[in-house]
Amino acid sequence: MTTYLISDLHLDETRPQITAAFFDFLRNRAAGAKALYILGDFFEVWIGDDDDAPLANQVAQALREYSSTGVEVYLMHGNRDFLLGHDFAQRAGATLLPDPSCVTFNGQKVLLMHGDTLCTRDIEYQAFRQQARDPNWQKNLLAKPLEERRAIAAQIRAVSKTMNSRKAEDIMDVTEDEVERVMREHGVQLLIHGHTHRPARHPLSVKGEPGERIVLGDWGEHGWCVKVSEHHLELMHWPIG
Repeated sequence: MTTYLISDLHLDETRPQITAAFFDFLRNRAAGAKALYILGDFFEVWIGDDDDAPLANQVAQALREYSSTGVEVYLMHGNRDFLLGHDFAQRAGATLLPDPSCVTFNGQKVLLMHGDTLCTRDIEYQAFRQQARDPNWQKNLLAKPLEERRAIAAQIRAVSKTMNSRKAEDIMDVTEDEVERVMREHGVQLLIHGHTHRPARHPLSVKGEPGERIVLGDWGEHGWCVKVSEHHLELMHWPIG
């Protein structure tokens, strides 16, 4: 049985081609899979499970139909959709997955992460992340009307875009020391994550043994996934549009 991992689709009403590509992925490329792991930033923004936008309902329905065929679907929070909750997961027939999480593929223990916590040089973002994961902060935000939440989300995105444009490229990439630390902590030789939009396979050493870090790509001109089949693991991409 095949397992697929994807991340950073950034689904949004302004990018219908990506939504269409994802639905096609479910119907064709990933049909009949054992499991699908979505490792964060599935949506460009998520203002709460009570969002009445058509896109949220369309995606939930598509995932529900997909999971009803027997595929296990797992959702991990990203830095864009950290407010995804159990209500949406239930509607989608999915299970929320903690970040980080360890799973087993073909007898090998694998660490799955969104990847934002690995970017420790981005001090400004890490400070915001700590605030945004605070339950009281989230509770106060979710108590606001939908339109106010949409306005706040747009403001946060605008500020983030401006700040990121001023940062050096290496600041927004992972810190190798942090990668090694978390892999040692979880006792793994393989880490799969997204977030950085820099798809690649990176050989490395953990406790003197060969290991690997695999980075999923963001969906734009291409779709990206890691395909895990019996005795084989592959980072794949294909054109969209």
